[in-house]
Amino acid sequence: MNVSASSPPPIGITTKDACVDFPIFDAKSRSLKKTVIGMVGGNIDSDAKVPVIEALRDITLNLEHGSRVGLVGHNGAGKSTLLRLLSGIYEPTRGVAEVRGRVAPVFDLGVGMDPEISGLENIMIRGLFLGMTRREMESRVDDIADFTELGDFLRMPLRTYSTGMRVRLALGVVTSIDPEILLLDEGIGAVDAAFLEKSKKRLSELVERSGLLVFASHSDEFLRELCDTAIWMEHGRVKQQGDLDDVLRAYKGGA
Repeated sequence: MNVSASSPPPIGITTKDACVDFPIFDAKSRSLKKTVIGMVGGNIDSDAKVPVIEALRDITLNLEHGSRVGLVGHNGAGKSTLLRLLSGIYEPTRGVAEVRGRVAPVFDLGVGMDPEISGLENIMIRGLFLGMTRREMESRVDDIADFTELGDFLRMPLRTYSTGMRVRLALGVVTSIDPEILLLDEGIGAVDAAFLEKSKKRLSELVERSGLLVFASHSDEFLRELCDTAIWMEHGRVKQQGDLDDVLRAYKGGA
């Protein structure tokens, strides 16, 4: 009797009524609570015994293979927290969040890099951090080095780099990977305009290689280049979801 192997579930992210709460056990004053809410977004439940930041509320989404979704909303609206929920970094306090596929979370270009080792060594470490194998990264090192235009600096410790040089290195690695699910938070502005223009082409190619993209950005131009639908976040909730231009129009009119 022949038994066919079951095919893997399709790439995607599904959430249903997902909530993320952060209890603040040492909150002595309202100013501290305001500071925290500014970092994660959402609302403060002041009736609870322990103050709770309601960072995300009732998030229900179904993102399938091929989705290209932009996240819009003011600072503190919950965009970054939502990315962390979708990546599996945050578990929902209530509700359900299911991630199907290999995730490359690109929230902070500097995460996974060691200031005491060389740029070349950091290329390898950053790639492994993003889910690539050592062999895959070894085959990409020369291309990444050419893209960064850092030359002999690649043999020097990362602590000797300027902010712009670090971003170049991180962008070179990020745009070389092959993710199934790419979760991207804007953090790529600390480079000169010419290099950013060069980066856009590689970012577009990265998006084409990924099965699913969620991109949080304040740049309408960048969103239009990479996304076709959007989610408008406000106070930790989904305010509107749909066609990118429709959502941007509503957000700009209501912001």
